[in-house]
Amino acid sequence: MLEIFRTTSAGEFFTLEKIEKDCWISLTAPNPRELEIVSKETGVELDALRAALDEEERARVEFEDNYQMILIDSPEIEKEMVDDIERNRYVTMPLAIITVKDIVITVSLRETPILEFFKTGKSRDFFTYKKTRFIMQVFYRVATVYLQYLRVINRQSEMLEDRLKEKQRNQEILEMHELEKALVYFTTSLRSNEAVFEKLLKTEKVKRYPEDEDLLEDVIIENRQALEMANIYTGILSSTMDTFSSVISNNMNIVMKTLATLTIVLSIPTMIGSFYGMNVPLPGEASPYGFPIVCGVAALITAVVAIIFRKKDLF
Repeated sequence: MLEIFRTTSAGEFFTLEKIEKDCWISLTAPNPRELEIVSKETGVELDALRAALDEEERARVEFEDNYQMILIDSPEIEKEMVDDIERNRYVTMPLAIITVKDIVITVSLRETPILEFFKTGKSRDFFTYKKTRFIMQVFYRVATVYLQYLRVINRQSEMLEDRLKEKQRNQEILEMHELEKALVYFTTSLRSNEAVFEKLLKTEKVKRYPEDEDLLEDVIIENRQALEMANIYTGILSSTMDTFSSVISNNMNIVMKTLATLTIVLSIPTMIGSFYGMNVPLPGEASPYGFPIVCGVAALITAVVAIIFRKKDLF
């Protein structure tokens, strides 16, 4: 989808039908025709426009003769159906920001809340003709969304932990595993973004005003905070998973130990009854009280063995 926006100096935000100076071109899952139009109108190579359409594309900065491309990883939520229940799955997606002449181009594989924030007019002091400021605002929005999603993941992991304390089920364990995977994705992407932001801070190829410099430093701080939170939550979640794995394994050992002890105790009367079921002379077989005596002896021996196992904490 190809969308073109522009703001005025008074802050008015409106949509354009064609590309013009000081506009913002938003490409969301563009088709080949839309890519060709933008490439022809702006002079940006098709390969650069297609870069963000590859989910495995790495974050980086490219400086060409007529344009600059900054590619970062942004957080996303995917909806998936599990047992007829809709669940959120946290992933990361490449987001390309290309500046050429007096135009800003953004390219993403899907609709992203990062850019929707600007399209819906929720951002203050947002102007399409202030290219560098717009880019820094997008970066800051990416960092804050990472922090927002990380807090949600932490709350979800705490809820799953409480449910697992009550009852260990596969469903909760699998959900915690999905959260652990999301944190790995976030950590990797935040490190890549940090490298991009640090490079932008050091380079002189991107024109910046003092306000833009301060905003970029704020972006780096927010990104580092998100990275630290992701590392902390990853460690906590990994430790929680290991703890519950140990608890489940210990519970299984207790069950197996109890079953083995019961098997030994119950085998005693079975063994004595089997001896007296043989067609050979045995003590007390001629006595009219033979059956009660055998049952009593079996019960006594069983009770003694059970008491011994109980003292050894095998029950």
